[in-house]
Amino acid sequence: MLNIDDLQVEIDAEAGVVRALDGISLAIERGETFALVGESGCGKSMTALALMRLLPDAGLVTGGDVAIGAGRDRVDLLALPERRMREVRGRRIGMIFQEPATSLNPVMRIGRQIVEAIEAHTPLRGAAARAKAVDWLRRVGIPEPERRIDEYPFRMSGGQKQRVMIAIALAAEPDFLVADEPTTALDVTIQAQILDLLKDLQREQRMGMLLITHDLAVVSGIAHRVALMYAGQIIEVAPADEFFARPRHPYARALLRALPDAGRRGVPLEAIAGTVPPLTQRFEGCRYAPRCAEAMAHCAHTRPLLTEGAPRHAVRCLLYAEPGHAETGGAATQGPGASLNAAASIAASRAAATPAPAPVAMSASTPASSSAPAPAAPPDVAASAAPLLAVEDLRVRFAIRGGLLQRPRGWFDAVDGVSFEVGAGETLALVGESGCGKTTTGKAIVQLLRRIATIEGRALLDGRNLFEMEGADLLAARRQVQIIFQDPYASLNPRMRVAEILDEGLAALQRDLDAGERARRIAQLADQVGLRQDALARYPHEFSGGQRQRIAIARALAVQPRLIVCDEPTSALDVSVQAQILNLLRELQRELGLSYLFITHNIGVVEYIADRVAVMQRGRIEEQGPCARVLAEPATAYTRTLLAAVPRLATAAA
Repeated sequence: MLNIDDLQVEIDAEAGVVRALDGISLAIERGETFALVGESGCGKSMTALALMRLLPDAGLVTGGDVAIGAGRDRVDLLALPERRMREVRGRRIGMIFQEPATSLNPVMRIGRQIVEAIEAHTPLRGAAARAKAVDWLRRVGIPEPERRIDEYPFRMSGGQKQRVMIAIALAAEPDFLVADEPTTALDVTIQAQILDLLKDLQREQRMGMLLITHDLAVVSGIAHRVALMYAGQIIEVAPADEFFARPRHPYARALLRALPDAGRRGVPLEAIAGTVPPLTQRFEGCRYAPRCAEAMAHCAHTRPLLTEGAPRHAVRCLLYAEPGHAETGGAATQGPGASLNAAASIAASRAAATPAPAPVAMSASTPASSSAPAPAAPPDVAASAAPLLAVEDLRVRFAIRGGLLQRPRGWFDAVDGVSFEVGAGETLALVGESGCGKTTTGKAIVQLLRRIATIEGRALLDGRNLFEMEGADLLAARRQVQIIFQDPYASLNPRMRVAEILDEGLAALQRDLDAGERARRIAQLADQVGLRQDALARYPHEFSGGQRQRIAIARALAVQPRLIVCDEPTSALDVSVQAQILNLLRELQRELGLSYLFITHNIGVVEYIADRVAVMQRGRIEEQGPCARVLAEPATAYTRTLLAAVPRLATAAA
C-alpha cells in the first residue's frame, strides 16, 4: 500500500544542515496499522510530512522514494506536480496532524472545514455534504453535533478540537491514513471510541494506517507492527506482540521501564539520561551510545546496521551485530559473543555503582481489579491543618451569543457547583472526559476567565479569596499560583526566543533578581526539563510538540510558585521525557512543598503521582477521595466506565 525506501531529508537551519531523516525504509500493507514510536525530535513527524510533501520551506528530500499503490496503480509521490499531489492529499491519503489548534482555521466554522474536505474529494455538495459532516462529528464523539457544527475552533476544548481534526481527515474516507498523535489530547473514553472507529474503517475499507504516537499502550492495542526511531533512523522493527514481549534494543527496554503506574509509586521512574543528539553533526558510531547503559567501547566509532536477528524482527545494535553487519572507521567489528560478554562486563561494573532499574511494567496503567499494590501516600507529603487552596461551590457560566450584534441569548454552565481542597505538598488529580469542565476550573482559579465568563463561588488561597483580589494583591497571587497549559504551541509567543519567554515571568514577578541572576536561573531551568542550552536562543516553531511542552513547564516553574495547575502537562510528551518531568515534579514537591492540581486523562500518571483524585462529568464532581480507593473501588458507574476504557500493555519483558 505504501512504500518508503531509503528516505533522506535535510533541513537548512541556522545551526547548520539538519539531517532529519537518514535512510528511512518502510513498507505498509493494505489494512495494516504500522506504528512509529520514539522520543520527540527523532524524526517521526518529519517522516509523515515528507511522504505528504508538506515539509517546511527549508526542508528538502535529498534521496529515496515514496510510493503508494502497486502495479498500474502505483504512484510516485515525490515525482507528482503539486496540482496532482493536492488530489492525493485527503482522497488517497488523509492526515491527522499533531496539534489541532494550529491545524484548524481559526476564522472558519468547524462545519465549513469538514464540508470543504468532503466537497473537494467526493461528489457530495450542499445539504448532503453538511449532513455527512454532522454524521462525522457524531461518530468522533462531539456532543450535539447539529448545534456545534456552526461553532468556531476557539469555542472547543483541546480534545474536541482533536476530534474535529480526525473528522476532517476521515471525511473523504481515504485509502491510507497518516495519524500523527491522533489521540494525544483525548480522554480515555473518547480515545477508545476513536480507536474502535479506526479499526472499523480498516475492516470496511482495508485502510492502511501509519500511526505516530508516544502512547505505547495504544500501540499495543491497535498496531500490527512497530518501528522504533532514534535520531533520524529506525533502530528496531518487529510485529507488535513480539516488540512488547521481547524488546531487543536497549532503547526499547528503557522506554518500557519509564512507564508510570501504581506499582512504581514512591520511587523515581527510570528516565533516560540526556536528550536526542542534534542532527547537525556527523555520527561516527551508534547514535544512542552516549545514553546507553549497555554501551561498549567500540560503539563510539562503529555504526550498526539494521539487521534481522529473528523472523521479521530487525534491530540496529552492536549487541546483535554479526561480521559484515556494522560499519567501522578502521577498528574490527567484534562478533556477537564478544559484544555480549563486553556488555555483561560493563553492566556488572555499573551495577556496583548504581541501583538496578525497576522491571518493565506489565501494564501502562493497572486496572482497578488488578492485584498490583495499592498506591500509598508518599512519606514526604506533610499533613496540613488548613488547605493551601479551598474551592467552594465554583460556578463558571459562558454567554451563548447570536445575531448580528452577538448579544447573549442564553447561558452555558461549564462548571456547576464544584468544591475541593488541595493541601500543602499535595497532588489532587482532576480527571474526566474532554469538555467536562476540568480546564475551565483550572483557568478560573488562576484568574484567566474574569472578563469572558461569569464566576461565582470562592477559591481561597491561604484563606484569601482569589476572585476578589485586585492590583498588587493579584500580582502577588500570580506568583503563588502558576499554570502549565494544555497546548504548548498556542501558549508560547512565536516572536520570542525561549530565553525571553522564560525571562518574561521572572522580570514581571521577581523584580528583585538582576539580569545575571535571571540568566543563571533560566539556564538551570532548561537543564531541569531536558532542554539543551542552545535551545534558549531558538523560537518555539523550531521545536517538536514535546519539546515545546518542556518550555511551557519551565516557564511555570520559573517564579517558584506554591501551587501549579497542571493542565495535561505530559500529554504531548513521549514516555522517556514524561518520566523526566514526573520525576522533576515529585522532586520539586519534596524540596519545595509544591502543590499540584493535576488535570489529566492518563490514569497511569494519576496512579503514580496523585494523592487524591476527583472525577468530573458535565461540570460537576461525581466522585472524589484518596487515589487508591477511587481507582480500586470506584463508587459511580461513570468512574467504572472511565477506568474500563484505559488502554493497557498486554505484555512486557523485563
